[in-house]
Amino acid sequence: MQRLIETGDFLEISRREPQLLNNIPPFTLDNETTVQVVAPGIIQFAPPQNESVTLKHIVLSCGVHGNETAPIEICDELVQRILTGQLVLKHRVLFLFGNLAAMDIAERFVEENMNRLFSGAHSQGPGLINAERRRAKLLEDSITAFFASAEKGATRIHYDLHTAIRDSKNEKFAVYPYLHERIHSKSQLAFLAACGVKTILLSESPTTTFSYYSSHTHHAHAFTVELGKVRPFGENDMSRFEQAKTALTKLISDADFSPEYQENDMLIYRVNQVINREHENFQLHFDDDTPNFTDYAKGTVLASDPDHTYVAEMDGEAIVFPNANVALGQRALLTVVPTKLDILDV
Repeated sequence: MQRLIETGDFLEISRREPQLLNNIPPFTLDNETTVQVVAPGIIQFAPPQNESVTLKHIVLSCGVHGNETAPIEICDELVQRILTGQLVLKHRVLFLFGNLAAMDIAERFVEENMNRLFSGAHSQGPGLINAERRRAKLLEDSITAFFASAEKGATRIHYDLHTAIRDSKNEKFAVYPYLHERIHSKSQLAFLAACGVKTILLSESPTTTFSYYSSHTHHAHAFTVELGKVRPFGENDMSRFEQAKTALTKLISDADFSPEYQENDMLIYRVNQVINREHENFQLHFDDDTPNFTDYAKGTVLASDPDHTYVAEMDGEAIVFPNANVALGQRALLTVVPTKLDILDV
């Protein structure tokens, strides 16, 4: 415990000496911040009591894919600053460093893509047969316990921070999970814009991603946030993430950080096609280095397998997250088209 307070090296200990984090009781920092180490890579903080502040309950997750390093470095720095007393919180915060084993081998995952294992998918089919499935369940359980302490009607937030495999014409973007009957939030779009994230994809169906889990199960404001491109640890140009780091810092340390929504700042897309890889010889019909959000004319062949040819259904339909090497049955490509949000909640 004393080492955590002196160095703030929670992630380093989680990765190199996780046994040291077993059975640490909750403790309080000199500034009255309460700390609870839930497990290696999972730590939560509660701010000093202040009855004049309306608490938000905020989850910041990163490293669900182990090679997406910039968000990991951002969250690691925030945790260090909180533990060493340099950053004082105004809200409850749960930090989740997702796939520690994949971080250690600098890979997206070890055995299975963790971001396809939420909303109970970890326990379906073959069940909890590998570390990624067991970790996904632990991450879910940690969020459930964290939000259980939130009073009725309190603001619940989850930003699942990522970087993308390939370049993007719109470098930073976020996926807004399918909300069922709920309404999209103007204040959340304003916050994402403050992070430099001004392109939004509206998902139109349930998924097994981490952000959909928090959104659907806990009615949190939740997003998959893509902050740039995958780079190895230590090779990120952190100046490209400064807006996001500043906004996240203000979110957790300001009583009411409320950037103004500017509709003209945002590019809104809706998902038009979800194309899964159903055959071993599935192929994409564009170059491997084609950036996300590259758009095509109606009728352009985008992908094919022995049973189907997938084409752009309208002019300006763009590609996102193409990956022909995913496991059979998983998403190999999204296509998106521009849209507008006519109704927004506060």
